[in-house]
Amino acid sequence: MTRDGSTGFGIGRRRLLATAGGVALTGVLAACGSNTGRGGKGSGPALSQWYHQYGEPGTEAAVKRYAAAYDKARVTVQWRPGDYDRQTAAALLTDSGPDVFEVDGPRLDQIKGGQIVDVTEQIESVKDDFNQAVLKPKIWDGKIWAVPQTMDTQLLFYRKSLLQAAGVQPPQSVDELVEAAKTLTRHHRKDKVKGLFLGNDGGAAVLGGTPLFAAGLSLITEDGKVGFDDPAAARVLGKVRQLYADGSLLLGAPTDWSDPAAFIQGLTAMQWSGLWALPQVKKALGDDFGVLPFPKDGAGKPAVPVGAYGSAVSARSKHQKEAKAFVKWLWVDGTDKQEDFALSYGFHVPARISLAKKAKQLQEGTAAEAVRFATDHGFAEPLLWTTASRTAYQDALNHIIKDGANPETELKAVVRKVNSELQRAKKK
Repeated sequence: MTRDGSTGFGIGRRRLLATAGGVALTGVLAACGSNTGRGGKGSGPALSQWYHQYGEPGTEAAVKRYAAAYDKARVTVQWRPGDYDRQTAAALLTDSGPDVFEVDGPRLDQIKGGQIVDVTEQIESVKDDFNQAVLKPKIWDGKIWAVPQTMDTQLLFYRKSLLQAAGVQPPQSVDELVEAAKTLTRHHRKDKVKGLFLGNDGGAAVLGGTPLFAAGLSLITEDGKVGFDDPAAARVLGKVRQLYADGSLLLGAPTDWSDPAAFIQGLTAMQWSGLWALPQVKKALGDDFGVLPFPKDGAGKPAVPVGAYGSAVSARSKHQKEAKAFVKWLWVDGTDKQEDFALSYGFHVPARISLAKKAKQLQEGTAAEAVRFATDHGFAEPLLWTTASRTAYQDALNHIIKDGANPETELKAVVRKVNSELQRAKKK
């Protein structure tokens, strides 16, 4: 998701591998780092296309192959290792930046600052076929500013045999999740199995706003106000804290939440991880596992964080018309390439609903369930959720979970900060 890399909120597995050290799911990953890609053989202007450095083998070769197949422009792919967001932010202020580029968002300041151009016309005919949870954060002022490429999602994995041995049913509410983790930890204590793994920090980084959505709240409301200034927010975060206080969480695992090693090795009966982990879990455990969305709390509903990088066109491009046409060819019309990009070099969900439904890898078992969960319960960070707001919330969540800080007090401070950020955004 994804997108963002700092909260786990829809974070893309591909980016995660590149930015967090990247524990490979299927062996040691090839180190990609070329800043140049052979331009396509097409006639017309030369276009530069940027991607962040993906960690999955084959991805770089694939996107260069797509570019080479385009016959209406000579597209050169640049693979950008390092701090991609900072690189693109600087490049968009110059005339030497990309024509087409991946964008994590986009951010509101890129839109309001006139750094990217409207691509509504390119996507209009099929916009309803895109998963709306990942399309919505790319819409501002009724216009679409980036085309979603592929979707990542996070899920709760559970080990069927370990739950059955402890007499525990797959949790359908946060209260049941807390009780299940506690019971599983107690029942499997001799084997040193913990009930739940939410990451080595106890869950603050990966969960983000997921518990808020599970409680029927949001980060920012449809009318642009703080979406969690509600007693239900403190209640659900208090329950997440209880998991830590009960000693039900696995901490200090050899690898963090993004890698399913702890789950596969039997260190935990349940683990929050990403869809990308499913093939490895399936290979190791066969049918001895299931997946769930984050369970609902109170009057809320199950929650599934999703995210998608988008393909955007720079406002400084000297060939905006041609750049838009290339984006449409690849990410709107090129359904074969979209399916290939999502499922041939990792395990992701195509951003197009129709492609997700027909993809063979996603039609049966837990994969099909995961797609259904993402479609029915998916949510993504809104455009108005700024870096400053995210940081304030993450800090508060960390204090609540690990330090036992009062949820109401912590959230009041976050609400003030987010209100300030919203006012700032409205003035621009």
